[in-house]
Amino acid sequence: MLANYLIGLREGLEAALIVTILIAYLVKLDRRDLIPRIWLGVGLAVLLALGIGAVLTFGTYGLSFTAQETIGGLLSIVATGLVTWMVFWMLRTARNLSGHLRSNIDHHLVGSGLGLVVVAFLAVGREGIETALFLWAAVQATGQTALPLTGAALGIVTAIALGWLIYAGMLKINLARFFTWSGAILIVVAAGVLSYGVHDLQEAGLLPGLNALAFNVSAAIPPDSWYGTLLKGTLNFSPATTWLELGVWVAYVVPTLGLFIRLSRQGTRPAQATAPSTAPVAASRPRASVDAP
Repeated sequence: MLANYLIGLREGLEAALIVTILIAYLVKLDRRDLIPRIWLGVGLAVLLALGIGAVLTFGTYGLSFTAQETIGGLLSIVATGLVTWMVFWMLRTARNLSGHLRSNIDHHLVGSGLGLVVVAFLAVGREGIETALFLWAAVQATGQTALPLTGAALGIVTAIALGWLIYAGMLKINLARFFTWSGAILIVVAAGVLSYGVHDLQEAGLLPGLNALAFNVSAAIPPDSWYGTLLKGTLNFSPATTWLELGVWVAYVVPTLGLFIRLSRQGTRPAQATAPSTAPVAASRPRASVDAP
């Protein structure tokens, strides 16, 4: 549940910041008449995410065990790739996120402003698709539905509240630190999803080594115990792990986390010297209190 809460919080906060910047910029330009276009794009993005979740959930019914395990394994790998891309994308573009979005708005202000629907749809839809895939992979890994969805829902609600407080100028948070720490944690979580995807493909017979266990600590960490469930729900830890799962986990975590930490440290040096601001500018409102990444 904790991992899914973090997914909902991070993805939701990214989406909330994007919407906040878009709306604040339109307010600054005195184009409040175009704000409904933003909300239309957001609504379509949410429907897309829900639709993908429904297809993933109900589309596998009636399939053979091998087909279900194959689809589950491949989608877990895709989810890992998307989350990894998202983590590095935010690390690279957070500093100029506001400028990038404002440039898109300027480009689509001509005419009826319907292009703003596309801007909001693409910006928020990306977060929604990533969330839907990652949550589905988490549900498959844990075998539970209520806890992952509850955790993600609580994270999204928290993100919406934070986004509103930031827009209203009542909250100041260090976004650079938040995205750095959450990114590092998500890389570890994504490694567990990737490892579980490999296990699914082993179950389907597409990868070898299903019975070649690197370790089996089921006696010390029973899967149905509270701490076994906690480790499964947060890190996708399996008490019985094959050598291939372990190898893939290490091969992903070590270089990915190492690169992320190195880029994060490189990014903080110029930020401390120049202190750029990416806070959304809201007309007729106090300045949004957001520390620049």
